[in-house]
Amino acid sequence: MDRKIKRDGIVTGIGAVLFVAVFFLNRALGFADQVLLICYLAAYIPTAFSAYRTVIKHIKEWKIFDEHFLIVLATIGAFLVGEYAEAEAVMLFFQLGKFLEAVSLEKSKRSIEKYMDIKPTYANRIVRGKEFQIDPKHLKIGHVIVIKPGERIPVDAVVTSGNSTIDTKALTGEAVPRAVKTGDKLYSGSINLTGALEARVAKEYQDSTVAKILDLVEKASERKGEHETFAERFTKWYTPIVTLLAFAVMLIPAFTFAKDDLYPWIYRGLIVLVAALPCGLMVSVPLAFFGGISSAARQGILIKGVGLLEDLTKVDTFVFDKTGTLTEGQFSVAEICPRRMGPEELLEKIAYAESYSNHPIAYSLREAYEKPIEKKRLKWVREFAGYGVKATLDGQEVLVGNQKFLNQNQIFCPKTGKSGTGVHLAVDGEYEGYILIRDELREDTSDTIRELRKRQMSLVMLTGDNEQVAKEIGRKLKIDYIYANLLPEDKVEQVEEFLESEMGEEKLACVGDGLNDAPVLARADIGIAMGGLGSDAAIEAADIVLMEDEPYQIITALNIARETVRAVKQNMFFAIGIKVILLILAAIGYVSMKNAIIADMAVMILTLLNSFWTIRYSES
Repeated sequence: MDRKIKRDGIVTGIGAVLFVAVFFLNRALGFADQVLLICYLAAYIPTAFSAYRTVIKHIKEWKIFDEHFLIVLATIGAFLVGEYAEAEAVMLFFQLGKFLEAVSLEKSKRSIEKYMDIKPTYANRIVRGKEFQIDPKHLKIGHVIVIKPGERIPVDAVVTSGNSTIDTKALTGEAVPRAVKTGDKLYSGSINLTGALEARVAKEYQDSTVAKILDLVEKASERKGEHETFAERFTKWYTPIVTLLAFAVMLIPAFTFAKDDLYPWIYRGLIVLVAALPCGLMVSVPLAFFGGISSAARQGILIKGVGLLEDLTKVDTFVFDKTGTLTEGQFSVAEICPRRMGPEELLEKIAYAESYSNHPIAYSLREAYEKPIEKKRLKWVREFAGYGVKATLDGQEVLVGNQKFLNQNQIFCPKTGKSGTGVHLAVDGEYEGYILIRDELREDTSDTIRELRKRQMSLVMLTGDNEQVAKEIGRKLKIDYIYANLLPEDKVEQVEEFLESEMGEEKLACVGDGLNDAPVLARADIGIAMGGLGSDAAIEAADIVLMEDEPYQIITALNIARETVRAVKQNMFFAIGIKVILLILAAIGYVSMKNAIIADMAVMILTLLNSFWTIRYSES
């Protein structure tokens, strides 16, 4: 627990003990009025210390009117009219409520930290065969480290020797451990479970997954939502208004019909001040949002600001990338269709031309070739994003890419007429055939799309793939709008058109899986990155990061957002409604000071419970 919260709790406890002691001693002994005043002041001072400190601080900052100002004003007034016990009791209840508020908010913040407890404390570096324990921040790219069973992976690395299973639950929400072997990537923050691993550092600490996620979570609370800012604006105007109301209750009778009996009206005005305390409203709104972010984090969903929870409830259009988002992004060679050369030679030339590309299709082609790439055979390579590759291989000019790419280079390229993506080859200006690549839908893609359709969402697919493949996927999933053969810049233009059209009247969310989708994710109202665990670009560009490659996490995020905002609206309606009723009753004399503060505490506790319940409900 935070030191300040502990200190305030101890001080409030001392005040409570003194109050109880004075109350019962007075009933037994019957103190004189002056003695009673001194005794209650002795109990009041430690209880009210933090409230006065806050008021003084706010006065210096010209932020006078808040709940602390109201309670200080009310309790001073109560002392002046001789209601010593009431003054101390009201301040005690107020501080108890503030303590519960602070504890609840702290607990909510720490729940995020608990589920994001991924910061490594040390790393085992190997230098000349010897092992040294060092700070992860001192590791450099290329350093060799050892991760023993039970240890947290300090930085992103690649396994050089060993086999093990990795617990990634803190990052992804996935409970099933992941098996790793030589050549596999390791993400910082994960825990090595079974076997010792030797790995080579791929990223320095500040660029690793763990650092990016911790920074993301830390900044999440800085982006406020509409309801949170409304609560703050409401309180800003509400407090001076109710202060004027309280003084009106005190002063109007003094100058009209109650000149000879001011005490009841002054006391009633003080009750109005106490009844006006907005504690329940001010704590319930941020707490609900913190709860929503925490709930999402437990599911492996990182949300970069509380305002995005509200934005999610307003989304009416989802724009999806195809490859790696709706589909697995793990391509496999379905057919090799040469024209003049043999199939092995066709595959070889295409694999060599694609050997410098990071595209998933290029990776699948190199895997299908299975033989090592002799880089010296390549003299010149240039990649054209969204089109293909031009290279010089064994002294020949090689073109590898889609139909459009070859046609642009004055090479006739026939349509494949088959389901899948065709990777075409031309050598020295002559067409030599194609390799057909297929990519399967993700396991939960259909369920995700079906659920979004139930919610009356407009569904769009943007892809650089050919129209035939795009339409086949679109028909299977029943997607409303399909756009194929798009370059990265075309996707951005298309999204901008959506935003300017009727489709963008509410909020538009784009879902992608990495570097190629970064511009689109950044341009959308809400950018959602799939598989952020392995994509730096996704974490940087997206507003929401789904740490696993599971489209259905989108539905989970929507559910959490819906329940969070519902809790916020319920809390605001309840808190404001009770305050209005309480103020009216206080003004006409039907509420005591003690009952006013008890009612405020009850409102706060009920809104806290509602926030916790709704967030938990959204996870079920």
